[in-house]
Amino acid sequence: MRSLQLQATQRRELEHDFLWRTTCRLPERGRIGIFNRSYYEEVLVVRVHPEDLRNEGLSKELRDDKSKWEDRYRSIVDFEQHLDRNNTRVVKVFLHISKDEQRKRFLARIDDPDKNWKLSLADLHEKSSGKTTSRLMKNASAQPARITLPGM
Repeated sequence: MRSLQLQATQRRELEHDFLWRTTCRLPERGRIGIFNRSYYEEVLVVRVHPEDLRNEGLSKELRDDKSKWEDRYRSIVDFEQHLDRNNTRVVKVFLHISKDEQRKRFLARIDDPDKNWKLSLADLHEKSSGKTTSRLMKNASAQPARITLPGM
């Protein structure tokens, strides 16, 4: 078993399509790979922050194409079906942390000197994007084969 910690998208990853960063890290058949993030974020994050699409090297025409979200979801479904046909099973687990728990953890991080160095203005910006992200997550959760676990 191998756990893969995907961080913020790196420059090299932006030179490829949005599925590349997870595709190249897939485990071999018979092995288990755990991703702490998924390619669904590559659809959700750029919808909340459309300015991030500029970093993906897409043409302006493609960046402005309203059907790109449906196209990306379709690509994800096609990719997962491809994996299934090739004897790789995908189990999607979404750990849902309530807004109250997220707030408590965020405030605790501010108060903890060992953790508050991790905070940035981007964290505050993300907190302000919460309603949009929640709405988009509901849309993403409509995708098949997903297990949602309550966090706290």
